[in-house]
Amino acid sequence: MGVERKLTKRFEALVSHYLFEPCFARVGEGHDKGGVESRGKWIRLQHMTPVPRGESLNAIAQMLITDLERAFIERRNSEGRSLAELWNEERPQLLHLPAAPFEVSEPITVEISSRALVRIEGAWYSTPSRWARLRATAFVGLEEIRLVCMGERVLHPRVGFGRRRIVYRHYLPELARKPQAVRQIAPELLAELGEPWGSLWQLLAATHGQLEAARILAKLLGTLEQHGEERLRPVLEAALAHQRAGLLDDMTSPPAPPESIEVPNGLANIVIEAAKAADYDHLLLANGGAHE
Repeated sequence: MGVERKLTKRFEALVSHYLFEPCFARVGEGHDKGGVESRGKWIRLQHMTPVPRGESLNAIAQMLITDLERAFIERRNSEGRSLAELWNEERPQLLHLPAAPFEVSEPITVEISSRALVRIEGAWYSTPSRWARLRATAFVGLEEIRLVCMGERVLHPRVGFGRRRIVYRHYLPELARKPQAVRQIAPELLAELGEPWGSLWQLLAATHGQLEAARILAKLLGTLEQHGEERLRPVLEAALAHQRAGLLDDMTSPPAPPESIEVPNGLANIVIEAAKAADYDHLLLANGGAHE
């Protein structure tokens, strides 16, 4: 009604997904949709007064839906028939819903910085370090941000303008090479990794001190990134069970050189003599003699 409305891209996508014709009332003319306004007022008075409270918007919405469904089942028309019964008769006449629900989150293309960070609506979010300098698709929802790149995805709770949401586990390859950085962010990183990492840090710090503990932990992070939690966890749990940080040496020390190396037959008879410092005396004498 009234002036033709210009739909936003997301609303156009919604119309296309569910195949309905949008119809708008005039601005400021509530009587154009009196039935809707009356129904909305009834719901507000019956189910939202006083204002509901909850841990999140999703929790409040679920409470409201449950309350409305209960009222729907209990309510009856003038003939004594329940609304649920009437709805079951009407439902077969409706169009079938699409196989997949509409993606409410708005997709946008984002540039990932050299530090593997993306900025979305004034807030910064971390990504796996291997995504650095690439492009990703961000699905911006009401309560979360979903980032997709190279067939992988990362979920972040949405934060306010100017804030940062950093997951240090995204930077394991870099942290494996920077023990000092590991030491600086140890509380946050260990909270992300969970147990047994927290207990392991306490054992390492008590046995070696925090500086050396950070070096060992950095090497373990490299092993975690390369081989995964499944291989590393039994070793960590065994070290904690015996209260012995030395059990981690096999995981953090470089491999020992082999005791012998097989030499091809063609090279077996070749002998390479080792040089001695005295072999270079003639060079010193040729330049004016040896110096004290």
